[in-house]
Amino acid sequence: MQIDQYRDALLLLMVSIAAVNDLATRRIPNRLLFAGMSGALFLHLLSPEPGAALLSAVGGMLLGLVIFLPFYLVRGMAAGDVKMMAVIGFFTGPAEAFQIAVFTWCAGGVIALLLILLRSRLRLALVNIGHLLSGLIVPGTKLADMTLPQSAGSMPYGLAIAAGTIVVLVTQYG
Repeated sequence: MQIDQYRDALLLLMVSIAAVNDLATRRIPNRLLFAGMSGALFLHLLSPEPGAALLSAVGGMLLGLVIFLPFYLVRGMAAGDVKMMAVIGFFTGPAEAFQIAVFTWCAGGVIALLLILLRSRLRLALVNIGHLLSGLIVPGTKLADMTLPQSAGSMPYGLAIAAGTIVVLVTQYG
């Protein structure tokens, strides 16, 4: 096996553990993310071009952080999800991190829709969407100041991040 395959295997293991933990406890442990990042750092240092690998890793980490941080700032995502995406970016570099983010958003949308339907909260979700859209149309309205009548529910987003990661990695080898 080559370094990239070890890296991808470690990444798959980390996102799988994170998803299971997020489903069970609604948390993504910092220790898991630190262990994953340490493993990725070690593998990057063993690569044929460690300088380029580390530069790409830092770029991917920053991209993962910057892409998901706005969702945390508007309380649409937990900090663990943002940190997980940053660590995934450290594993993969910016190009794959962006692909993973796109597939994660798609998986997140599907999971959210399924949960809304399973919880019989479709009407409430549509009311909330209408409330948000009407607030955005009114000049001077700040998203942070808007309050929704009631939440349609939350979801373990680590599952969506794991799904997006798995799709991208599996398509590379398929």
